[in-house]
Amino acid sequence: MPAPATPAIALVQRHGIAHAVHPYELPDSHGRARAERPDYGVEAAAALGRPPGEVGKTLVALVDGRPAVAVIPVDRQLDLKVFAAAVGGRHATLADPATAERAAGSVVGGISPLAMRRPLPTVVDATLAALPAVCVSAGRRGLQLELAGSDLVTLSQATVAAIAR
Repeated sequence: MPAPATPAIALVQRHGIAHAVHPYELPDSHGRARAERPDYGVEAAAALGRPPGEVGKTLVALVDGRPAVAVIPVDRQLDLKVFAAAVGGRHATLADPATAERAAGSVVGGISPLAMRRPLPTVVDATLAALPAVCVSAGRRGLQLELAGSDLVTLSQATVAAIAR
């Protein structure tokens, strides 16, 4: 059965990029309040049987008031100061879920760094960029896209920096 099409999947197909699509079952925790729910990225890594360092989470942050995107391993945290500097800003804060969804055009837990509603400055953590295969959201909860870290950087027109701690 073919994988459901999303803008991110269509983008890699249009560019002829080697990739794999990995659907997975959403845990029951997705129906809970956010404070009670585990991290989407860690859940995805566990469901796929992948090490967390090979699965990226897409975070939307506001850098000097403007949205920007960070892609870091799911088991790490974003260094906001380093991230702000990487996009040429001074101050960064994580966007609230509603702001992140408006900026990216997808729901939290399904935000892909590829084929967003509008291009946003993007930084991919150096550890992910160097991997031969990394999984990121394909643009829908329960759907991951696997591709080379270098292809992720190219397709997202990202800067590479050590932004995770």
